[in-house]
Amino acid sequence: MSLAALAWRYLWARPLAAALNLALLALGLGAITFVLLVSEQVERAVQRDLAGIDLVVGAKGSPLQLILSGVFHLDVPTGNIPLAAVQTLRAHPLVERVIPLALGDSVQGFRIVGTTPDYLALYGATLARGRAWDASMQAVLGADVAAATGLAPGATFAGQHGLGRDGHPHGDTPYTVAGVLARCGCVLDRLVLTALESVWQVHEDDTATDETDRAVLEAEREVTLLLVGYRSPLAAATLPRWVNAQAGLQAAAPAIESARLLRLVGAGTEVLRGFGALMVLVAALSVFVALTHAVREREGDLAMLRMLGAPPARVAALVAAEASWLAALGVAGGLTLGHGLTHLLGWYLAAERSLAVTGVWFSAAEAVLVIAAFALAWIAAAWPARRAATLDVTTLLQAAR
Repeated sequence: MSLAALAWRYLWARPLAAALNLALLALGLGAITFVLLVSEQVERAVQRDLAGIDLVVGAKGSPLQLILSGVFHLDVPTGNIPLAAVQTLRAHPLVERVIPLALGDSVQGFRIVGTTPDYLALYGATLARGRAWDASMQAVLGADVAAATGLAPGATFAGQHGLGRDGHPHGDTPYTVAGVLARCGCVLDRLVLTALESVWQVHEDDTATDETDRAVLEAEREVTLLLVGYRSPLAAATLPRWVNAQAGLQAAAPAIESARLLRLVGAGTEVLRGFGALMVLVAALSVFVALTHAVREREGDLAMLRMLGAPPARVAALVAAEASWLAALGVAGGLTLGHGLTHLLGWYLAAERSLAVTGVWFSAAEAVLVIAAFALAWIAAAWPARRAATLDVTTLLQAAR
């Protein structure tokens, strides 16, 4: 019988102890894997969605709320700002690009965003089907929106008031799907994009009772947020203060607020990572105790192996092979558990129209995790292996008579 096969038999000779050790190791590795996969994907999503955005301008309120609502579309905006603010910022000598966003409606939980074609260019979006909007009441769907709603170019749909799923439908002013974006792995995947005029028209048609009302509403048109790109690094030092000094305007620096957000999220991930590490250490201690007891129980078998010509190194390798089986099974179970939990979280977030997370993501840090698991198993097996290799065969055989 080969060394690996014999070690496998020895491992499952005590099934309860083996199952307990595997459960501890798998739970610890699964928790660490889950944290690694989720934190890496969240950080990557944050960096990807913030690319090219130097400043977010909106109504007075929380800067973090401006970032969450204007960049990631995960929160409600702080309010609206006058349309004139767009031209004011575009005229500023330190501003290179201003992309206005008008929020307020949704379809099946996906947000409808009134904007300009610059928003597509910001993320390098391309069309998978159809074309971009070229008139009011035409919309372009993100890949996730098209997949969830089943809408295709040429179809029509009515937006709902508000950013939830139970808002009042604007059935009298339907949108026509002009195109569907190719999946970009960015925030655009879960948005419905249209012209600013579409968002204004929907609400003006819904509230205006005559031409006078319509004229008043057109004069009072607003946007929700502005995504600003700097012309020079000097803008980072002066432009936010200039914006905050304007009546009704608030500036939020994505770099600062995203770092703050990741710190808040990081506190929870560190706790979970620490819990996983503690579980792995407990598993290593359990493996040490189990192998030590196993060597004691098998002293007669090990002595017989020595009598049959097995050298001390081979006897020690038998104990190390048993630890290796534990590590291999624990790693397989832990990685499967971590990826499975990540995939379940991804399903939940997709249902909530939130960040895209998937269990089919593989991290380079998982290789380090595998190496660390085997190293801990071998360290735990070192003393039992040494004990097995240095058994006094003569004494054991005399005791067995």
